[in-house]
Amino acid sequence: MSEQNKAIVRRLFEELWNKGNLSLADQFLTPNYSHHDSSSPDFGHGPESERKRATLYRTAFPDLRLTIEDLIAEGDTVMARWSCHGTHKGDLNGIAPTGKPFTISGVTVARFVNGKLSEGFVNWDALGLMQQLGVVPQLAAKAYAVAGASTR
Repeated sequence: MSEQNKAIVRRLFEELWNKGNLSLADQFLTPNYSHHDSSSPDFGHGPESERKRATLYRTAFPDLRLTIEDLIAEGDTVMARWSCHGTHKGDLNGIAPTGKPFTISGVTVARFVNGKLSEGFVNWDALGLMQQLGVVPQLAAKAYAVAGASTR
């Protein structure tokens, strides 16, 4: 079962997120799928919530590309460590397009029930994304180094 679940996660990333085949969400997710991600808007439950989430990010970043770096499965759980890059060419929750590229990383832990994702726990570098888009200032490396040195 673990290998089948890993294959579903691979297809979810490639088909739904990278290619934008949103209709496939019903194949991958349970009707009551629950997404846990404090860095993204809450779109409710089920496959429609994932379609809305993917649409939000694919509209903001039309060249969005997620790459699975590691995929580990145990029982009904799959953990994916991934990277993502794209260019900010559309609105992102009220943030006007900046035209800037970004590269971030994240982790998704997916729980399966009867061969479909029932829960997803996602943690990704939202601060890094905002800094790369120029929406949030970068921490000054020199100031950080000085502050770190003064606490010794």
